[in-house]
Amino acid sequence: MDSGTDRAGGSAAARRWAIDLAMLVAIGLVMGFLGPFASERAPVVQRYVYWMICMVGGGLIGIGVDAVLNRFVPATWPRVIVVSVLMTPLVSLFVLTTEHLVMGGAFKPHGYVRLLWQVWPISLAVMVVRALAWRRAAARVETRTVIAPPLPQAEAAFRRRLSAKRRGARLIAVEAHDHYLKVHTDAGVEMITLRFSEALEELAQAHGWRVHRSWWIAAEAVEAVRWRRGVGEASLAGGLVAPVSRTHAPVLKDAGWF
Repeated sequence: MDSGTDRAGGSAAARRWAIDLAMLVAIGLVMGFLGPFASERAPVVQRYVYWMICMVGGGLIGIGVDAVLNRFVPATWPRVIVVSVLMTPLVSLFVLTTEHLVMGGAFKPHGYVRLLWQVWPISLAVMVVRALAWRRAAARVETRTVIAPPLPQAEAAFRRRLSAKRRGARLIAVEAHDHYLKVHTDAGVEMITLRFSEALEELAQAHGWRVHRSWWIAAEAVEAVRWRRGVGEASLAGGLVAPVSRTHAPVLKDAGWF
């Protein structure tokens, strides 16, 4: 692995930790404002310090447990539940220590047992919020290059329908318009008379995908894929943008585009 890749990986990890830390600080501020579990009786500064330490420290414990468990439980929501259970004893001990040092509370076994039932629902809520935050961020986009050449002669039957000028051009996409097709190539656009279903049959062995009820795209023409709020789009060579429907999105997901 080269130094550029190392720097990129380190930068991504640092950004992730910074976002996690900011989220925990925000939750700590909210808890300090609400003052649950009779903490509202404490002076304002003391209350905020207590909750900030508890939420940031406890959250970091949960994130550490999540990182270890990630390789064994890849599914997000089952892992969130397991992590919240496993982190609770450690976080409860941390909270009991913080309560003793900051709030002057007693450091006793019965206090630890009491904290277990208070800490677990908060731990679960924090891990759920974190999972939702990262799930939305991950769903926003990401792109990658698919390297796979088209099969020999896979597009030959379809290409014979094009004019001589575009028959040997790079095929980018096929867009349906009633009984006509708009064929996008790097030599321009051409309209041909053909049903979309017939075009799909002729392109069945070509390296590309149907991504919408009226769009087929060539795999090598894809430059980026975005998915936001249930609506997807594929950016293609030449500045063309094709819609991606929820029905046909799995083919792009299987190809590693998101």
